[in-house]
Amino acid sequence: MPEVTIYTKPACPYCAAAREHYNKEGIPYEEIDVYAVNGARDEVIRLTGGQKIVPVIVEDGSVKIGFGGG
Repeated sequence: MPEVTIYTKPACPYCAAAREHYNKEGIPYEEIDVYAVNGARDEVIRLTGGQKIVPVIVEDGSVKIGFGGG
């Protein structure tokens, strides 16, 4: 089973679409709200090479920025 972490923010439709996708596929994931978790925004910026965008999905060590055009 892949290890998945999704960095999200409230009211983000692309974040909701990512959650829905992983739930539908039955793939467990850890969700990290960049506004609620200390250091999460800095981690997103590090993972994206300086971009302030969500969702950021880390799956088995591979980083994907956005979801479905997000």
